[in-house]
Amino acid sequence: MKSALRATGLKPPPKHAPKRLATTGDVVKLQRLMTHILVRPLTKDDGLQPTWIDGRPMTEVADEFIKPNDRLTAFDRLQLYNRMYWFRLIDIMHDDNPGLRAVLGDRKFTRLVEAYIAKYPSRSFTLRNLCERLPQFIREEPEWTAPHTALALAVTRFEWAQTVAFDGEQRPVLSPAAIARTPPGRLRLSLQPYVSLLALDFPVDDYVTAVKQRDALRTAASNTVDRARKLTRIKRVTKPRRRRIYVAVHRLENRLYYKRLERPAFLMLQAIAAGQALGAAVTAGGRRVKPEQVSGWFTSWMGLGWLCPRK
Repeated sequence: MKSALRATGLKPPPKHAPKRLATTGDVVKLQRLMTHILVRPLTKDDGLQPTWIDGRPMTEVADEFIKPNDRLTAFDRLQLYNRMYWFRLIDIMHDDNPGLRAVLGDRKFTRLVEAYIAKYPSRSFTLRNLCERLPQFIREEPEWTAPHTALALAVTRFEWAQTVAFDGEQRPVLSPAAIARTPPGRLRLSLQPYVSLLALDFPVDDYVTAVKQRDALRTAASNTVDRARKLTRIKRVTKPRRRRIYVAVHRLENRLYYKRLERPAFLMLQAIAAGQALGAAVTAGGRRVKPEQVSGWFTSWMGLGWLCPRK
């Protein structure tokens, strides 16, 4: 595994576990050692690596800070935590990326996930952020998704945007009166943090929706007596052909939505998000945009609660 021993952003572990926890520094060293052991990839048999990064037997390392009991050795007890870390994270990524799984297939998807977690181990108190750097990883190491890297990247960006939309921050909505009080040349708005604007090379919104519908049918079919016959009726979801789309991923009344955008509308929203004054943002849509189009778009965005005051 190319990324297996190069976890990004972690300080090197201590050479040995502290003999006793006398200071805060001792606790930090022990935590760092434990972290590095947990994030080490499992063996092919889903076990703890038999040797430590310095070549010592892992049994020797485990004995330094783990006590055996009447059923398990220190190595066995440490292996339980190593397995739980990996199995839990793989399950989370499996559930959060149904579209990417469909693009790659289960085996290739699992290899991608293992390489990703090895390079970018969880650094947050919440598993919500686990997939945040997955688009970046696919760009950095496209061999895990070849020959469907472009589609995989588009799907991954779309699926991460759903996570952002689900529980991203919501700010007070901008009122029409607040807009009317400031000249367009000086008025700067902002988009709600939970809104993601995506320019994608594939219609992945339709694709991911179809994958989820297929998975739901499979689940329903698996609970029936006629399971085998019903499963054969479920059609395979065809990978989408390349086509440029612009989409906003957002939420409304605690439900996720995807909204296709015309390119001028996308450019305006992008300019608003970048902090441009309202007049400049409208101009970003291009000369062919008619005033009634702009009025209709802003009415829709205001109704959806996308626009908020700039901090």
